[in-house]
Amino acid sequence: MAEMSNSNFSKTTSVQQAISSCCGAIITSLFVTPLDVVKTRLQAQSNPFPKGKCFVCSSGLMDHICVCENGDSKAWYKKNGHFKGTLDAFVKIIQIEGIKSLWSGLSPTLIMALPTTVIYFTCYDQLSEALKSRLGEDNDHIPIVAGSLSRFGSVTVVSPLELIRTRMQYRKLSYKQLHMYISSKVASDGWLSLWRGWSSTVLRGVPFSAVYWYNYERFKKMMCKNVGAHEPTFFIAFTSGAASGSIAAVITLPFDVVKTHRQTELWESETSQILQKDCTSTWAIMRKIVAKNGIGGLFAGIIPRLFKVAPACAIMISTYEYGKSFFSHLNEKRNQ
Repeated sequence: MAEMSNSNFSKTTSVQQAISSCCGAIITSLFVTPLDVVKTRLQAQSNPFPKGKCFVCSSGLMDHICVCENGDSKAWYKKNGHFKGTLDAFVKIIQIEGIKSLWSGLSPTLIMALPTTVIYFTCYDQLSEALKSRLGEDNDHIPIVAGSLSRFGSVTVVSPLELIRTRMQYRKLSYKQLHMYISSKVASDGWLSLWRGWSSTVLRGVPFSAVYWYNYERFKKMMCKNVGAHEPTFFIAFTSGAASGSIAAVITLPFDVVKTHRQTELWESETSQILQKDCTSTWAIMRKIVAKNGIGGLFAGIIPRLFKVAPACAIMISTYEYGKSFFSHLNEKRNQ
């Protein structure tokens, strides 16, 4: 595999960075979505979701809410078949429903993953370059600051889209009906109502990004030094992404558990049309989880999260870096 030029990344334009992040998001979703489909089927088999209930699926890049027996979730949630395990589920789903069923959750994943990753990765690169010009190339605080700010920005911009997407998924709406729904919601609850659930997403996303980018840059430099390479290869980027993603996933897992809790609780209270008190603070939810399930409750699902986040981070960052390298070399040829 060709080497990726880190020193020339500044020569890539923001449009080229956006294209690279789009390609990374698509490729990552293609690889990881089947794992989430199988996981959801196995979960539904052992603990069926009641009709109208929702559950959160994650591609490793993006979370999205599915509502049982409504909208696109029919492809995710099916009761037919008996699966003995992950491999057996893969084989039976392909035999009974066809191989396309493994990517049945791809559309809702891409709808949110594409704008999120474009904003996130492009902002990270632009902020990193701006900070390097002021603080120096080797400042260890740059990945933390750039990663945190870029995640904060992407979550803030995309949060209203998540609310709209989940509403459209639950019940098919025309654009006129959707406009009326948004207008009435803003009129009754104010503009900030479009960012409900934003705080728990930020509390999970910002620390994850800070830890991820800090470790990724350090692992990348360390591996380049160990193999005597001046530039990171695809393998180095892939390995560094997997390792840093795993560390960030474990550290921020309690916030991920809280985020899932708030997402499902918010959605179920809205769709049931029962007026409920808005979810309390993140720390209050954590205390509630600890009281019910102990400290281990905050780290529920750590294994399946690692199985998704580690490869997702590895595929995303290596594809993204390789894409930027391609454009960087293309720009060099044009300027010669």
